[in-house]
Amino acid sequence: MIYQIYPRSFQDSNGDGIGDLNGITGRLGHVASLGVDAIWLSPFFASPMKDFGYDVSDYRAIDPIFGTMADFDRLVERAHALGLKVVIDQVYAHTSDAHAWFQQSRMSRKNAKSDWYVWADPKPDGTPPNNWLSVFYGPCWTWDGRRGQYYLHNFLPSQPNLNVHNRKVQRALFDTARFWLARGVDGFRLDAINFAMHDPSLADNPPVKMRGVVRNRPFDFQHHLHNQSQPQLVPFIEALSKIVRGYGERFTVAEVGGEQAAEEMRLFTAGGRRFNTSYGFDFLAAGKLTPALVLDTVASWSDGDGWPSWAFSNHDAPRVVSRWGDAGAQDGWARLFLALLMGLRGNVFLYQGEELGLSQASIPFERLRDPEAIANWPTNQGRDGARTPIPWTKDMPFGGFSKCEPWLPMPVEHIKRAVAVQEKDRASVLACTRRLIGLRKSHPAIRSGRFVELDLPQPLLGFERVDGDQRIRCLFNLGHGAKRCRLVKEGQLLFASGMIDQAGGTLGPVSACWLKI
Repeated sequence: MIYQIYPRSFQDSNGDGIGDLNGITGRLGHVASLGVDAIWLSPFFASPMKDFGYDVSDYRAIDPIFGTMADFDRLVERAHALGLKVVIDQVYAHTSDAHAWFQQSRMSRKNAKSDWYVWADPKPDGTPPNNWLSVFYGPCWTWDGRRGQYYLHNFLPSQPNLNVHNRKVQRALFDTARFWLARGVDGFRLDAINFAMHDPSLADNPPVKMRGVVRNRPFDFQHHLHNQSQPQLVPFIEALSKIVRGYGERFTVAEVGGEQAAEEMRLFTAGGRRFNTSYGFDFLAAGKLTPALVLDTVASWSDGDGWPSWAFSNHDAPRVVSRWGDAGAQDGWARLFLALLMGLRGNVFLYQGEELGLSQASIPFERLRDPEAIANWPTNQGRDGARTPIPWTKDMPFGGFSKCEPWLPMPVEHIKRAVAVQEKDRASVLACTRRLIGLRKSHPAIRSGRFVELDLPQPLLGFERVDGDQRIRCLFNLGHGAKRCRLVKEGQLLFASGMIDQAGGTLGPVSACWLKI
């Protein structure tokens, strides 16, 4: 189980309103107390912060707002002392336009790094070379007058795509991986890795033919067959994975999004020569929780397909209690979602604040920082609402996160759910999180067993996890009314949230239970 930390919003140690590495180090005791195995740190590298660290200007430098390399070394040392592995982001599909590589590449068509990025001539009429569209704005292409060419960017114009087809680029990225592995990190999360290679033919993407579907971004009007997800990516993945394995027990997880994500997640992890695992947006992008969503998504991974990872919340998606639940039963939904997530076959990623049952924050337009939110407001309110600071106590300004106004506002409702408040409540979402993690770690069937679907009528959801003679039954009522379920009568109750009547065979509204059969 891996706990994701978004450094800007975890803990501010120097009073500038932005979380930092020393702040994280000081709060690692809380993370270790949950019982998780590792932390994943979102980017803390040197960056202009136009996409808040996912636009890297130096892969081997710490951005001053987060601290120094010595601070990072102390963080790793403290994490390891607490029994926590450290996984860091690696962003290999693109850099910042402030990166020295791009600054050199754009100067001319004939220099040592001229082909380290994806450049293309305009069409005869001066327009971009094809119809590819970026995730955030419009065209994937931005004109650069110095070279008299367009450069490719799948995200912001300030995030030019690396030409990962180029072996010199690959070697530079491999050297980056070695640098961090030598510093003691235990693995990598590979950001947007399926965007790392493009189709060199620059063929147009075909349109998506859907009627009556509201699409908020130009990106959603195309099938992205050519600006991402190229077969040449597999040898690169195998070469990178070989380097990582050379440092002993290390871990790799790929972030994979898009229409072909399910197939690519399995492809990128197949056999023993590629990444250890991958996760996509099956749950993160789903606006509603249904039994079919869960069962179909998990069923897409057979026992021979490798090992998946799952997340219900992260820094790119609205928090799950707001997306799938409702404010009237927030704690009940939070417990149900935790029990469901931790019951699935695969690795679990827990996003900071998920253990507190935090809701999605509402950010006024004038406080928005996310470029996607600003560009698409109000139809798409972006990612800021999931990135607000963690509340540590209700008795200090700004929830104990900082001594001054944080970079994003902290909702009053969040402060009421502060860590210190929930520590005193044995029925809190925090206590529930610890209970579930402990059960998962102590029962092999939940940790690594087979997933067996149970045939139940909606809104009931059920499955069993089986390992040898051990069988754990997981049952959920996703509705607002009590439902009869004879399967709850059997076995020893390991965990329960909501009204569970074993003798009467009833699951109350918004309820969950695990049974040892």
